Amino acid sequence: MSQEKTIGTEEVKKVENLVKKHQDKKGAAIPILQDIQKELGYIPKEVLPKVTSLTKIPESDLYSIVTFYSQFRLQPVGDNLIHVCHGTACHLAGAEEITNALVRELEIGDEGTSPDGKFTVEKVACLGCCSLAPVMTINGETHGRLTPDKAVKIAKNI
Repeated sequence: MSQEKTIGTEEVKKVENLVKKHQDKKGAAIPILQDIQKELGYIPKEVLPKVTSLTKIPESDLYSIVTFYSQFRLQPVGDNLIHVCHGTACHLAGAEEITNALVRELEIGDEGTSPDGKFTVEKVACLGCCSLAPVMTINGETHGRLTPDKAVKIAKNI
């Protein structure tokens, strides 16, 4: 299920105001994109031409930045963002089974988000909590020494 949606006039105004903060600064593309994502929760593709028209930064450059850096999102995320660590320690301790259980039990779709928009599950390279492996974060809160059942239970109790 695609989460793509059209942004409205209010969001366009927000984008215009965010761009104005950085408009005359050299190297402003990343800070502008960070501010847009912070405000809207993701970077809708349809705002890129607007940013280009206001800054003269080529749309292809903006798209390259958004797709290169993993911090940027072109799709909205669920209300609860779950990161499952897949670093070496977590991988060896069962991260794949945890991810599979979360995807199955939370009914995560192809875009990584549940149909009700409540959860997004993402694999990440390392959360830096190797002594607690396997680890996940939910909305920034770390949970360690997980089993697939424990991970699902924690997520469902949010």
